[in-house]
Amino acid sequence: MRIAVRFKDDVSVVALSGKFVAGSDGPFLRQKVRDLIDAGTRKFLFDFTDVPYIDSTGLGFLAGSRELAAEHQALIVLAGINPHVHRILDGVKLTQFFELVPDEVTGLERIKELAARVKSEAATEPARASRARKRAEDAAE
Repeated sequence: MRIAVRFKDDVSVVALSGKFVAGSDGPFLRQKVRDLIDAGTRKFLFDFTDVPYIDSTGLGFLAGSRELAAEHQALIVLAGINPHVHRILDGVKLTQFFELVPDEVTGLERIKELAARVKSEAATEPARASRARKRAEDAAE
């Protein structure tokens, strides 16, 4: 497994190539994602275009990365998943937890859309809480 990390604006593009199988790749990648999150990265695009196969090591990496991202309010989009890898992800019910897109360009666009939605929801949340508090106060009177 070869791993290349580069940035496109504020998105960390993690390009993977080769079979994602047991070995040191999973722990190395998990640590890389953790390091990027610790450095402030909150948007990830994992490019699987050149990954023909994934085993439990890769599945564990994806599940762990999703959990880590959720803890830190980070976004993950998977790009270029081939049909074979997609079937494996479907088989273990992982596709429902990720945004899957056909390519990097679409992935970068999708991350922008998701980030805008998250930002908009965060902006409206204080107003919602304030209205709920006001309703509760009115009901108590």
